[in-house]
Amino acid sequence: MTPAPRDVFTEPADVDPDTLANLGPLRRLAGRWRARKGADVAPKAAGPERRAFIETIDFQAIDPQANGPQLFYGLRYHVHITTEEEDITFHDQVGYWLWEPATGLVLQTLAIPRGQVALASGSAAADADEIVVASVRGATENGICSTMFLDQAFRTDSYRITIRFHADGSWSYITDTELMVEGQQLPFQHQDRNTLHRIGPARPNPWLDILQKRSDGNQPAA
Repeated sequence: MTPAPRDVFTEPADVDPDTLANLGPLRRLAGRWRARKGADVAPKAAGPERRAFIETIDFQAIDPQANGPQLFYGLRYHVHITTEEEDITFHDQVGYWLWEPATGLVLQTLAIPRGQVALASGSAAADADEIVVASVRGATENGICSTMFLDQAFRTDSYRITIRFHADGSWSYITDTELMVEGQQLPFQHQDRNTLHRIGPARPNPWLDILQKRSDGNQPAA
């Protein structure tokens, strides 16, 4: 855990309103992405089930966020997954990817509508071709919280996602989640992987969009 500075109240005075220009390694995620050949391995009563899935992810820039002197630039994201066999949503997930330029800290927050949230952390250089963040059950700085049912029946002990950027502009990920499944003695290694391609552009964050419209004369000053 990084110790807090003595002055925990004073926010930065020189904040750049352009989030997309200050995202470090997250910049290449901004925009809308799709893939049709994702691979999922999940626990079932009869044994591990392997499914192919169709995935769309939307990453859009948010305004800079300050915790006193700590400053984050980030992306809000939404993951939506279906399969060829079923139209119903296979997986839905929302959250934020955050970058702290001063330290190289990378954070992912995630929430899924089955009663689970997590905060994963890691570090990366601004020009990194790979990002890795992880969280573990029981931690307060990078932890996992689940409903009572999930914690008893499909307890998530750890989560890790590795993102790699490719020369052609695409990117891929591998998520590794360790589950303790009710009635099983050994952990189940749940894994998802996919490679995504851009289908939509990144948009400017709201603050920058307001400033740009104002400078163009399309919006009056407050």
